[in-house]
Amino acid sequence: MKAAPFNHVPLPPYSQIEHPSWSLNASIYEVNIRQYTPEGSFRAFARHLPRLKALGVTILWLMPIHPIGIQHRKGSLGSPYAISDHRAINNELGSEEDFRALINEIHRLGMYVIIDWVANHSAWDNPLARSHPHWYKKNPQGQFRSTTWFDWDDIIEFDFQQQGLRDYMLNAMQYYLDEFHIDGFRCDVAGFVPIEFWEQARASLDPDQQLFWLAEWEERDLHKRAFNMSYAWALNDLLEDIANGKRNAENLCGYIAKHNNAFPINAIRMNFLDNHDKNAWDGSVQQRFGIAEEALMALTMVMDGMPLIYSGQEVATEQSLAFFERDPIQWPEQIVTHPRHVWLQRMLTLKSNHPALQNGCAGSLMQEIPHDQRNHIIAFSRQSQHQNHNHCLVFIANLSEEKRIIELDHRAIQFAELECYTSSSSSKDTDFKKVELEAWGYRVLVSKNLEQ
Repeated sequence: MKAAPFNHVPLPPYSQIEHPSWSLNASIYEVNIRQYTPEGSFRAFARHLPRLKALGVTILWLMPIHPIGIQHRKGSLGSPYAISDHRAINNELGSEEDFRALINEIHRLGMYVIIDWVANHSAWDNPLARSHPHWYKKNPQGQFRSTTWFDWDDIIEFDFQQQGLRDYMLNAMQYYLDEFHIDGFRCDVAGFVPIEFWEQARASLDPDQQLFWLAEWEERDLHKRAFNMSYAWALNDLLEDIANGKRNAENLCGYIAKHNNAFPINAIRMNFLDNHDKNAWDGSVQQRFGIAEEALMALTMVMDGMPLIYSGQEVATEQSLAFFERDPIQWPEQIVTHPRHVWLQRMLTLKSNHPALQNGCAGSLMQEIPHDQRNHIIAFSRQSQHQNHNHCLVFIANLSEEKRIIELDHRAIQFAELECYTSSSSSKDTDFKKVELEAWGYRVLVSKNLEQ
């Protein structure tokens, strides 16, 4: 008997997330309010908003804005992630009206704001520990416990098997949407909270998918029905190893191959060299990356994903900011003329304007440009057709401590008319098919007729 033919029904896309239109060409900036200014307040930070707008930032991520617990507090000020009330504003940062005014000014300038949301745990002296002790996980002795295998002894962990806790969290998140009109959430240690909760939160709080959701985690399934963007932790670890000679450009090729094939095409990954965790516990960017910093930061700007800038990174600060004490960023007198600020403004403009660099499936895949030095050189193009014009971007970087000369296979690049858009070197390339790169040198080449 002849087998019946298969009924080929098109499968729906794996990711059912739609990104807000304003996030498609966005970059994100992490704001450490406590350390941003000598005052450490919403009002003082607001003075920097016009500069950040001009820098090219789209999304501002505010570290936790909530009151900090006192019981088992670390240091004199405690961790911003040891929250004593999810529905209150930390008066050390300012009042509710100060916070509302900050959000309104961010929106007036055409930027967007997401707040840190710590769902996994609370401070020991959060009133919920007294009113709803059954909402917390317990140790074998029946006592509150911190997250196991970490030194987070200033917090106790919630039990998300409790429906009442889930309802409380959803109501608290809704409060900030209704009262302050924030634009989304950065969800702390998202993988420690059941994915079903995040999917429920997305469906109930954001049915029209107009908010932006960032997961501090690295897992493809988070992109199915919950999050727009997730952390590229593995990339950060890899780049740090490359900078310190432990891995090389060949390993980066392997990472990109896994990224292209394992994550949904619409998943946005957050690329970074620095954030509050890396900066506080592992040292400053300069300590971790040394002379490789600029080339690797340029890579995070033009590869698939959204680049993150941490507070102070735009002036190449060498500070490793304290986490439990006041440690204000030492800003230069002229911030906007600092060489890194000028460079970053140009890179963010490129990220925003180039059609191939859009986020999610709106952007273009990284296509490897063949060459014979894969241990030392990374080279790729991203090409997009937009408004009846082909746009091309080429990135080439020497990820080694020796000068390299490479010849690129020009057949992998469809458009010959390119110009050097930015470079760590003052040299001007006229023949991009044969490129000389100093140690940790790089080139970003774009179509000449790209509107800038």
